[in-house]
Amino acid sequence: MFDFLFVRRNAPRWLILIIDVCISFTSIITAYFLRFNFNLPEAYFDSENLNSFYWVIPMVLLVRLISFLISRTYAGIVRYTGTKDAGRIFIVILFGSLFLGFSNYISFKYNGIYLIPFSVIGIDFLTNIFIMTFSRLFVKTVYMEYIAKSKQKENVLIFGINDLAIITKRTMLKDVDSKFKVIAFIDYTNVHKGQKLDGLSIYGINMLESVLLKHKISTMIFADKNVLAKIKEKALAACINNNIRILTLPDVNHWINGELSIKQIRQVKIDDLLERAPIKLDDAQIKRDTINKTILVTGAAGSIGSEIVRQLLRFNPNKIVVFDQAESPLYDLELELKEKYRFDKINVIIGNITDKYRLEKVFKTCRPSIIYHAAAYKHVPMMENNPAEAVRANVLGTKTLADLAMKYHVKKFVMVSTDKAVKPTNVMGASKRIAEIYTQSLNQFNETKFITTRFGNVLGSNGSVINRFRNQIEKGGPVTVTHPDITRFFMTIPEACQLVLEAGAMAAGGEIFVFDMGKSVKIIDLAKNMIKLSGLELGIDIEISITGLRPGEKLYEELLNDKENTLTTHHPQIMIGKVITFDHFEIKTLIKKLIKIGQGTDNFLIVKAMKEIVTDFISQNSVYSELDFQENIEKEPAKKTNGHKVKSLESNYLKGNQKTWVN
Repeated sequence: MFDFLFVRRNAPRWLILIIDVCISFTSIITAYFLRFNFNLPEAYFDSENLNSFYWVIPMVLLVRLISFLISRTYAGIVRYTGTKDAGRIFIVILFGSLFLGFSNYISFKYNGIYLIPFSVIGIDFLTNIFIMTFSRLFVKTVYMEYIAKSKQKENVLIFGINDLAIITKRTMLKDVDSKFKVIAFIDYTNVHKGQKLDGLSIYGINMLESVLLKHKISTMIFADKNVLAKIKEKALAACINNNIRILTLPDVNHWINGELSIKQIRQVKIDDLLERAPIKLDDAQIKRDTINKTILVTGAAGSIGSEIVRQLLRFNPNKIVVFDQAESPLYDLELELKEKYRFDKINVIIGNITDKYRLEKVFKTCRPSIIYHAAAYKHVPMMENNPAEAVRANVLGTKTLADLAMKYHVKKFVMVSTDKAVKPTNVMGASKRIAEIYTQSLNQFNETKFITTRFGNVLGSNGSVINRFRNQIEKGGPVTVTHPDITRFFMTIPEACQLVLEAGAMAAGGEIFVFDMGKSVKIIDLAKNMIKLSGLELGIDIEISITGLRPGEKLYEELLNDKENTLTTHHPQIMIGKVITFDHFEIKTLIKKLIKIGQGTDNFLIVKAMKEIVTDFISQNSVYSELDFQENIEKEPAKKTNGHKVKSLESNYLKGNQKTWVN
């Protein structure tokens, strides 16, 4: 029966209109009975009286019928009744009652008789609104409870008790096609546990595990954006351990027409699992440093460089010069800045940082006051196989840019470096360390303030392990991890770039700023969590494959050398690393030698020259490890080596490949 009434077709509009008129009839009769305590005077049954039922009831019903026809209150689908429908009913009944009251006044003025007692009009107004609204909500409730119940529902827990939590609950209730059924709310403060919110129970965070099991929760929605990172991390871990799907809300400014749509509630990303407390920036200091300045950003089309550009927009620079060799990404960035951010004070320049002629034209034309140097090659295995390119881009490119910054009196030069420059075990890390050493050595001239910022992996950057895992999961696996014990530090792109700006603004020159990267993350655990967040089961739906460490890769990353320590700054997430300093003229001679060797084709000679500059560069899982072996032999000639070195077939094969260099 319910299937016929609610699913197969909607009730005809004329039927709804008749029901509404019948409700009005019931309402006016009820109003009279209530007014006279169910003891109606006989005068109301005398047809000769103007105020008798024979004249009053038809008049009331006519007024209601005309108002319903004009307002079309009968045209809505009853089972989808919402607050707007209730508001329309209120207004229609109100105007009808006001008209009856006005008619009452006219009748008394000309005939000396009230057609309807004003108290009856008031009671009729209230009962009419109540019965019409209640009847619609009753039909809606019956539909939701009995018809929608036939669909398979997922029990949902909403994390948070704020306005967004209530909106989320009501959005799901309103969407009859939704497969979700909200069971309860979680209060992470434990202040309101045991109370009710919008008709549902509120549980404390300490009861989360038991609630998940007791109510067979399949999905939890994070509706509160202000949850402390530690609490959110525990809640997410509880969900992952119990195979609970985790969803989150979009930002309010992304809601469609200002309203939340159930289709916008998205799956939590691994980025959400690794996020930390929001960074508090000294906006005033950064603005003083950048306002009305011309700023050059190299590598501006990359993930870090482009985010630095976006972060700079709110500080009102005079002009931003975006410089990169990648044509299409640079064009996309230009469109984004102009169309999305309405920012046209940009100068888009395609070029290579190793091209001194091109760079000098940029400096002559644009005269930048501040440089954010994010251009670099960063992929460890690629640079391990192409050390000449690492030297050309990361060393020569940085040197060329830094020398021109000095020549054209740039105020600040902020270099984006990496944690792989600490005790480097690969060519990429060593090349960045050499770039650090050179720029730091220039501070002795006091012409330009050279600052280095050093941090680990950024989530979602080009080549990030997160993106690789995501692609592998979408393809059905396997998810490849190089080693079961490998760990990395992670930071979001906006977080890293905000700290770069803050560090650049606070710098006096010569510092290497080290960012607080939080706790290191085990990559295999990261892979497992991403698999669970995707709704897959490890070992059944998808596998994890251990592939072995790649050339130059190490198990653990560090942010400071053993010989270095840190000083605190006013920002809790930024420290100053006390690093070993180098004489500029000595390091310049060594780097010139390295660049000249880098123009050749012998990769071993190039890496050897790098090791002469960065003395703690010890290759790992790389064919260049034999250079460290040879160095140890030279340092300890008395030790026996049996007249030869043991080399694996794999080492010989790789060495053969390393000897071939293609420009």
